Amino acid sequence: MAELNDGEHGLTFPCEFPIKAMGPATSELTEAVWHIVSRHAPQTSEDRLRTSQSRGGRYVSVTVTITAESRAQLDTIYAELSAHDQVLATL
Repeated sequence: MAELNDGEHGLTFPCEFPIKAMGPATSELTEAVWHIVSRHAPQTSEDRLRTSQSRGGRYVSVTVTITAESRAQLDTIYAELSAHDQVLATL
C-alpha cells in the first residue's frame, strides 16, 4: 500500500486517526456517529468505538479510531458529522 503524505497537516496516510464527536447523551448520537464513520471507513470494527459521559451526564463524547486513508476521507467524515443535528462539536 502506498503512503500518501499530507505535508500541510503532518499526516502520512494510511494512519490511525481518532474521530471525536460530542453532543447530548443519547443512544441516537452514538448510533449516528457510528453510522457516519463506518460508512466512510467500513473496515473499522465496532470495538474501536468509545464513549465518555460528561461529569453531569448530560453530554457524551463518541470517539471512533479509524485507519484513515486520505485527507479527503477525513474531511468527508467531519463534514457529515458537523451537519448532523445532534453533533455539537467535533475534534
